[in-house]
Amino acid sequence: MIEAETSRDPDLAVIEAGSRTLRAQSGPPRADVPARPADPETDAALREVEAELATRWGETKLEPSVSRIAALMDVLGEPQRSYPSIHITGTNGKTSTARMIEALLGAFDLRTGRYTSPHVQSITERISLDGAPIEAERFIEAYRDIKPYVEMVDGSQEYRLSFFEVLTGMAYAAFADAPVDVAVVEVGMGGSWDATNVIDADVAVVTPIDLDHTDRLGSTPGEIAVEKAGIVKQDATVILAQQPVDAAQVLLKKAVEVDATVAREGLEFGVVSRQLAVGGQMMTLRGLGGEYEEVFLPLHGAYQAHNAAVALAAVEAFFGVGSQRPDPLAIDTVRKAFASVASPGRLEVVRKSPTVVLDAAHNPAGARATAEAVTEAFDFSRLIGVVGASGDKNVRGLLEAFEPIFAEVVITQNSSHRAMDADELAAIAVEVFGEERVQVEPRLPDALEEAITLAEEEGEFAGGGVLVTGSVITVGEARLLLGRG
Repeated sequence: MIEAETSRDPDLAVIEAGSRTLRAQSGPPRADVPARPADPETDAALREVEAELATRWGETKLEPSVSRIAALMDVLGEPQRSYPSIHITGTNGKTSTARMIEALLGAFDLRTGRYTSPHVQSITERISLDGAPIEAERFIEAYRDIKPYVEMVDGSQEYRLSFFEVLTGMAYAAFADAPVDVAVVEVGMGGSWDATNVIDADVAVVTPIDLDHTDRLGSTPGEIAVEKAGIVKQDATVILAQQPVDAAQVLLKKAVEVDATVAREGLEFGVVSRQLAVGGQMMTLRGLGGEYEEVFLPLHGAYQAHNAAVALAAVEAFFGVGSQRPDPLAIDTVRKAFASVASPGRLEVVRKSPTVVLDAAHNPAGARATAEAVTEAFDFSRLIGVVGASGDKNVRGLLEAFEPIFAEVVITQNSSHRAMDADELAAIAVEVFGEERVQVEPRLPDALEEAITLAEEEGEFAGGGVLVTGSVITVGEARLLLGRG
């Protein structure tokens, strides 16, 4: 199988084929992250689409404008205006919050479309209908349907449409074609000039703002909030997670300017209580319409409880709870929805004995939240970190957040061209952890094997574990190696 991948990077071929040693000890694949298509013709067609998309600007190369995506929407007949939407921005927690919103809307019998990024393993994850990634055949069809219009816009603009802009166009067109009752849309970066921002969402959600993409968005939470506030539209309802003071000031000012209604976590809604439960946590949430007791969430970490409060308030606002209608949402439906939520690559356990956990934290704020959640939810006597990060991130801050919980760290790198060189990352890790606690395995399969071996040194029943983190790409490739997808 690997030898047949003659035109591809051999290491990536190994990753997609999977490690037999690691697969043999892992559980069954999960349907929430699709594998490659089983049909050879469909797989070849999907690879052709992926190759064509790869010729465009990547997601880290930007020209701050919505002119190209607006031109595409125009020639497509404005598909994004054929359904209401909930628009989500912020620094961390966007995808998990989007999945929770999607689950709640679906539980109330609405047909949903969800657009999130980046993907963990398969590009088709980015566009979901009714809670599941669209089939590869439908993804290919969506691309082929808009391709002539994409080429038309390419010819009329100074720059061609980017990778993310084309995917956004595909998502909006696919949602209109379905058709969906509501779209749940996560921004790619920022807000004002993000490609998704050609929608006029009834509900705008802002998850916690922290420092990330500072070279493009600003060097303080307040500066970053200026860009993210761009998704707040006239007369919308704004759901604000807890924010730094300077970010909150910017967001509230924008809400006043466009006459938007604001609901703030900690004031109009929030987490009343939470306690650990088997496989997750039991919560009492205060929404816009009252309290929702005994809500089970099968995700770990205080930050996920806060994401749940934000998601609940967003759906309440969408249904008019607190404004047009006084009654809360049906509690049994809310409980059913939250109990069904999954968030691949977010404190996801993919192997036992020793336990291997995947988490896509890629900035210091996310790493601090993950470290706190791991400490709370898992009783590890010895935790080994596997870290592969992107070169454009604050890797020192990320490593410093994990230093208190990692007994040792194995530094590696993923297959992306954005990956930081393992030796360069290791040099920073040595400064943070000390030389005796750092090992380097540039190949991710080797890093996983080494970390598992280190975790097993205390014996079968000693409680050793492995946390793989640092990048969504690292987590996605580890997920494949460990048989998830």
